[in-house]
Amino acid sequence: MDFFLGNALIAAKQVLILYIMVAVGFVCDKTGLFTEKTARGTNSLLFFVTTPAVIIQSFLKTEFSRESAIKLLIAFGGAVAVHLIGIAFSSFLFRKEPLDKKAVYRFACVYGNVGYMALPLAQEILGAEGVFYCSVGVIAFNIFCFTHGSFIMTKKEDGQSKFKAKKLFLNPGVISVLIGLPLFLFSVKLPEIIETPLYSVAACNTPLAMIVFGTYLANAELKSIFKDKNIFLTAFIKLVCMPLCIFGAYRLLGFSGAFLVAAMITASAPSANNTVIFTAQYGRDLNTASRTVTAVSFLSVITMPLIIALAQQM
Repeated sequence: MDFFLGNALIAAKQVLILYIMVAVGFVCDKTGLFTEKTARGTNSLLFFVTTPAVIIQSFLKTEFSRESAIKLLIAFGGAVAVHLIGIAFSSFLFRKEPLDKKAVYRFACVYGNVGYMALPLAQEILGAEGVFYCSVGVIAFNIFCFTHGSFIMTKKEDGQSKFKAKKLFLNPGVISVLIGLPLFLFSVKLPEIIETPLYSVAACNTPLAMIVFGTYLANAELKSIFKDKNIFLTAFIKLVCMPLCIFGAYRLLGFSGAFLVAAMITASAPSANNTVIFTAQYGRDLNTASRTVTAVSFLSVITMPLIIALAQQM
């Protein structure tokens, strides 16, 4: 029981930290200091500048060795599997919903809060080893997010999408990986004059995203959260179905210990704040996105400790 409560407190603490930043955005919107209209213009900064900086930074912070490369590759395979399972689950759901809402629910089912939630939790529970294993989750997340995520957000009623095939390669996520991967493989140490600004820009990502999210939340119909069954279906897929599928697969393959715990921290993370950022970027239903991310994040305070405790028993 103490073990469970310890994990619950760690998860709750991380959610609280994030939502204090969200509250700043909420208050700023209500007082007119930084409104939703202004925040929409900040999306491009998050989309094209700060998120790529986070991706490149994750490669620079990971030390290369033969053993680390093998483990990183396995962890990456698991992170890819998490996204593929989410895509498979979500593709059969929400078919009767309007397109603007359907895209949001499906995005929220697939993409987890890896950078803002999973990495800090891994640091708290497992230390540097946990961050090492979870870092590839950020990489996989961004590859899928800027390809499949962009595709479903631009998909039209006739099934076609404004998303161009060339954007599979020419997008901020993949370009950042193509820059960061050689730096990792060849253990490149950037000069301080480049590294310091890069890390500083990356550090802006979480607070900026949370403040922007807060402005959207200030304009969302929060009372309707409990009337929307699709939000709870999204939460069930993201917080229960996906983590348990990944857990079963890893156990069948014989994985345990820190590797398994890190994988489950990544798999059990709530819907990504990128759900709101991408929704704004592509003009989908912002009210639905804000309510969904809020509800799933709060429910994760219950589910994540359970999933993590299950993994730690192995």
